[in-house]
Amino acid sequence: MEIKNVGILGAGTLGSRVALQAAISGYQVGIFDIQEKALSNSFQVMKGILLQLEKTEKIQEPTEKILSRVLFTSAMEKAILQADIINESVTEDLDVKLEVWRKIGEIAPNHTLFTTNTSYLLPSQLAEASGRPEKFCALHFHDVFYARVIDIMPHSATDPDLIPILERFGKSLNQVPVLVKKENPGYIFNSMLIALIGAAGKLLTGEVASLEDIDRSWMVNFHLPMGPFGILDSIGLDTAWLVTKARKDSASQAFAGLLKTYIDQGKLGEKSGAGFYHYPNPEYKKPNFLI
Repeated sequence: MEIKNVGILGAGTLGSRVALQAAISGYQVGIFDIQEKALSNSFQVMKGILLQLEKTEKIQEPTEKILSRVLFTSAMEKAILQADIINESVTEDLDVKLEVWRKIGEIAPNHTLFTTNTSYLLPSQLAEASGRPEKFCALHFHDVFYARVIDIMPHSATDPDLIPILERFGKSLNQVPVLVKKENPGYIFNSMLIALIGAAGKLLTGEVASLEDIDRSWMVNFHLPMGPFGILDSIGLDTAWLVTKARKDSASQAFAGLLKTYIDQGKLGEKSGAGFYHYPNPEYKKPNFLI
């Protein structure tokens, strides 16, 4: 099938980037969010990213033309009625996602491919709610612009013919598709990442070292621009909390408790302007952080 129209559900950090990359790649895009503020923030985020890409000459079209291909809407049906493929990025909560997929199944055209961008849930947990389990697959993006891996993870009832279609679609978005052969919470990279985050959280809650020194140790040893707590801020502390609290070991529960104290203060990470660090100029990006 030929994909021309893309529906994105959830105008948060990742949903906005996926929508923008789809627009840059020439697709017509509808992006839905229940909150008008989220849509407004999404528009501003896209403009900011496009400004950066213009400076580095990584886009060939004017910003206005790219953004003209994006419809921002708080009406789900407007975002998906013409969609050939839907990618869902709503909050990482099973009940919320199930409700959303039930609505999608009622509204979307019969030919539409259903994909979820969930971080840690499994497609088999959501597929039946959509009413079209054979057309359902996880299609998980990372940063999109700087971390260009896209995970394709089918469930047992996914039509195998979907896989090459999703691989071609991923490549058209300038992503590198990787196939997860069987369902695995956290796909490939996130499964490795959670081990790092868990170790960093245990060091912090155990008062072995400060979060800054934990980040410094990682950054210097691996020559990387951020450490575990900078990474957590970019992911979102709310998302990290949902994942961490589901793990039953005492170290994870202790770290989930710490994350909750930040969330209760409205500190969700980069997207809220504060998390473990303050944004847009976090300490770990300052020249003297590694001195």
